Amino acid sequence: MLLSNVLSREARRISFVAGFVSILAGCQVTPLYNSATSSALPAIEISDADDRLEQVVRNQLVFLNGGSGNQSASDYKLELNVTRSASGVLDSGTDNNFSAGRMVANGTYKLMKFSDGTVIREGKRSSTALYDLPDQEFSKIRALRDAEDRAGRELAELIYADLAIALRK
Repeated sequence: MLLSNVLSREARRISFVAGFVSILAGCQVTPLYNSATSSALPAIEISDADDRLEQVVRNQLVFLNGGSGNQSASDYKLELNVTRSASGVLDSGTDNNFSAGRMVANGTYKLMKFSDGTVIREGKRSSTALYDLPDQEFSKIRALRDAEDRAGRELAELIYADLAIALRK
């Protein structure tokens, strides 16, 4: 009697594991911008940058797409415009100096086919990076630039995800 209970318990355990594994075998979850042949999008020509933050975003987009920023054989053109705004968020006392800040990078983009100028996707994205404002002037400048870089790289990631979704449809 005891042996039959142990065997039936083991049989139930094995059937449960086999059923669970068969359910998992049917799952096919992949990232939206991943393909079997290449993780990079088709060649996209990205417009030239007008300022430092826009160059950060442009460089990150080129990096994410495997290094294809300006190619003569591009199928698509991306018009990119990036603006920034910096503001203080914590007032440190009576002299109205701020001890922390917020850098917001706003980006608008338009993805077009090179052949006929058809707009495939256009949109707006924004990214925020917080930073501390120390008393030293050089440290303030570096903190602002670092926040600008972080916000720009995050903005590029958001735009790249939008482009990947638009081009994989």
